[in-house]
Amino acid sequence: MKKVLIALDYGISARKIAEQGYNLAKSMKAKVTLLHVVADETYYSGIDAGPFMGFYGYDFFNIDDKNTLMESSLNFLEKIKSHLKDPDIEIIAEKGDFSTVILDVATRNHTSIIVLGAHSKNWLVKTVMGSVTESVLSNSKIPMFIIPVKE
Repeated sequence: MKKVLIALDYGISARKIAEQGYNLAKSMKAKVTLLHVVADETYYSGIDAGPFMGFYGYDFFNIDDKNTLMESSLNFLEKIKSHLKDPDIEIIAEKGDFSTVILDVATRNHTSIIVLGAHSKNWLVKTVMGSVTESVLSNSKIPMFIIPVKE
């Protein structure tokens, strides 16, 4: 059975990436898995709290329990799943390094194609922070469908 893994972050482009990845999967008659990787809490402190896909941000200065962040991620993925109107979509939220978790989940699930967005970042951000998409691409043996997005 063909499987498509769609890796999403909390960016405003998540909807576009989910929709295009979902359309690709359906054209292949493939099973869809939505993945969000939960990183260090400081990553989320810079996220705009404005609503998108029904997600209204998170108060990261009052984190008492890391499970709250995981629950928030699962809620985010459930909202995208609901938007796509497909109850058969699997959702996964896991903690860890972005590219490592994406590749581990893809391998474990025998994924046929990994779908990621390629955010347009300036050269300084890419040099200092790296790019998740570039890291996955350089380490993956699984084909990828990369969706260019500008936020």
